[in-house]
Amino acid sequence: MHAWPASEVPALPGQGRDLRIHDTATGGLVTLDPGPVARIYVCGITPYDATHLGHAATYNAFDLVQRVWLDTKRQVHYVQNVTDVDDPLLERAQRDGLDWAALAERETALFREDMTALRMLPPRQYIGAVEAIPGIVPLVERLRDLGAAYELEGDVYFSVESDPHFGKVSGLDSAAMRLLSAERGGDPDRPGKKNPLDPMLWMAAREGEPSWDGGSLGRGRPGWHIECVAIALDHLGMGFDIQGGGSDLAFPHHEMGASHAQALTGEFPMAKAYVHAGMVALDGEKMSKSKGNLVFVSKLRHDGVDPAAIRLALLAHHYRADWEWTDQVLQDAVDRLGRWRAAVSRPDGPPAEALVEEIREALANDLDAPAALAAVDRWAALQEESGGTDPGAPGVVSRAVDALLGVAL
Repeated sequence: MHAWPASEVPALPGQGRDLRIHDTATGGLVTLDPGPVARIYVCGITPYDATHLGHAATYNAFDLVQRVWLDTKRQVHYVQNVTDVDDPLLERAQRDGLDWAALAERETALFREDMTALRMLPPRQYIGAVEAIPGIVPLVERLRDLGAAYELEGDVYFSVESDPHFGKVSGLDSAAMRLLSAERGGDPDRPGKKNPLDPMLWMAAREGEPSWDGGSLGRGRPGWHIECVAIALDHLGMGFDIQGGGSDLAFPHHEMGASHAQALTGEFPMAKAYVHAGMVALDGEKMSKSKGNLVFVSKLRHDGVDPAAIRLALLAHHYRADWEWTDQVLQDAVDRLGRWRAAVSRPDGPPAEALVEEIREALANDLDAPAALAAVDRWAALQEESGGTDPGAPGVVSRAVDALLGVAL
């Protein structure tokens, strides 16, 4: 599976700062020192509908991570998956009378278009669950051979008790885990499981559903969590720098994935930091496909909204915050974009070197994009009030906003 094209990242004078970021597993800020190649895995979409603002906010957060690392002169090895076979996708295809694979392909293509428009830097590997199945099957077989997995009526489950570190990603108690498991794709009430929280690794073939050769597992398809584990271990290995996604993935997805990997390798932890973006609401409720209260990036673009304004609307909120999308949020972003473009269109301006450092410091401090935007606002206001005499300043600001915030002025 191919990703989307990369927009050019302008080179800036000087060098950025090491990233301090909130780690869900420890509950505090950690300073990451990845070495010459930073490694990040971000969980991708289940492509049964178009990209909504909640998706965009999450991928915007991890795009900022990439940009901070690139500004420190590191390379970035970014991997993202596509869950292109899963129950919600199959259910939507059946509801709409569509071929499930064609639906997945259509919505993945639209996602690529949205990411390109929003200037999100693409992953080095962009991998679908279906194409990862040949690598998933041996991992499930190995977990079974290690005694960390067991069969139940043809399905294969992971035993959470096989990982002594289970629970350290989310920090939740068993009651909260059981509740979220039921809400987020698990089956805690299925009779015969060793532990209600045990997640499925391999689902035996069901009539009328797609299935693949699972070797000694029999025909079937993979569970949700093992998909990401197989892809991450194959391309990044254990101990990569950031496992990222929305806050609703901390449990069960990232908790289970970490335990799968740790049971497989005997190493801990799977990732140095577990980083989670907040949820975006509409009309008082979290945007979700199940609720249908969605604002689609493609619809905004179709209506003539500049993608740079959409990105500024996302950047106006701290990545870990839960916030609500409103018409005013968008209008504020449109107005800000207009002020910034007017400011950099002048032939000279106030010196901008200090502004570049302010943006760098803000982003290095747990991706504080609102503080970075406020710094640019101050420079633009000074430009409007009194101008300046530095002919290079507008270009410096334009390049910095592009390189560090992903907004083309």
